[in-house]
Amino acid sequence: MNNITQPSNFPTIDQPSSPKCVRVCQNRTCKKQGATKVLAAFAALPIPGVTVTASSCLGQCGNGPMVLVLPDMVWYSGVQPDEVSLLIENHLLGGQRVQQMLYYRFHPQKSN
Repeated sequence: MNNITQPSNFPTIDQPSSPKCVRVCQNRTCKKQGATKVLAAFAALPIPGVTVTASSCLGQCGNGPMVLVLPDMVWYSGVQPDEVSLLIENHLLGGQRVQQMLYYRFHPQKSN
């Protein structure tokens, strides 16, 4: 009898914790504020293991272009195309939030 069992807590070592996803709002107000160019800037700098998608309205109209990083739930507002490389380098590759770009409503600035 060949009875091989795996314990239920078998570790999944080669699985990343959660794949990252970047959502760039493409609704009316964000588009008027340049979100199409922001999405194009992300597309021009693909990151392995990170999915970048156009998003419908993220509900923060007037503060865009809005960028949401999942599963981190980190919101960036007023993102400009020339800032995308900084966001990629610091947050997506380096794991550090870009403080000056964080959306103040969800990420209040810490006072000294």
